[in-house]
Amino acid sequence: MEHAAKPIRHNRTITGNFRDEATDFALLGTTKAFVEFVLAFLLALGFQLTHKASCSAGGSLTRHAHYARIRLGGLTIWRVQCTACKAVFTVLPHFVWRYRSLRPEVARDALLATHGGLSLELCAVIHHRSPMALYRLVCAFGQQSLVKVLTRCRLPLPTYVLADEQHSHCLTEQVDLPTIISGRVIWHLGYTEHASAAALTESYGTFQRAASQQEPSYRVRGILTDGFDSTTKSLRTLFPGARLGNCLRHAINKLPKPRAAIALPVRKA
Repeated sequence: MEHAAKPIRHNRTITGNFRDEATDFALLGTTKAFVEFVLAFLLALGFQLTHKASCSAGGSLTRHAHYARIRLGGLTIWRVQCTACKAVFTVLPHFVWRYRSLRPEVARDALLATHGGLSLELCAVIHHRSPMALYRLVCAFGQQSLVKVLTRCRLPLPTYVLADEQHSHCLTEQVDLPTIISGRVIWHLGYTEHASAAALTESYGTFQRAASQQEPSYRVRGILTDGFDSTTKSLRTLFPGARLGNCLRHAINKLPKPRAAIALPVRKA
């Protein structure tokens, strides 16, 4: 017996910039002021909401319901509804994360401490959170596309990039971490158990597809690599119009051994 496909649940969350918590609590006490504030915020964003396909009105919103987030001190969360298609949108203040009880500043400090080398247990003790909550937070960030996150921070897609495959170990297995970098920004960090051209193409293809979705006309003009054959083949497949070259370090390594014209301190630098 075939099971009917589950309908896709769209993320109908409106994150409003209330400037501070005091403004949010003040608006919650007045229904009309709150709805007007949300509508003004949406107008500033160009009404980028996911209504139902049958909706043609797009913009006529009314108060639908509200509930309290107990783990956030009983904070009231409102929901508004489109009067035409009945699509419901959850209005979250900017200081509340979707499906997370952590405050953004606490999550930021915990992630920085984790990145600095502290264990989840120590970070949990410092910030008075459970280790499992921090672990889920780290996993949630790992599921996000770097391209989408960085473009939402208004970073332009890179025209010239550096691609490299970092070798690492997962338990006893050797793995590769395909990476795309531009300046100090990491645009892609993948994970593969094989260093073949097909595996690297699949990993780097994640960046190529996500970037094309954000900007259909996006093209990479130049890529520097370490000359690894699988990396070169995969990048030529994904970015056929880009110019490929060796990074400075590996380019120098390929020069003839005697380099008397270049002093040793200069070569090291």
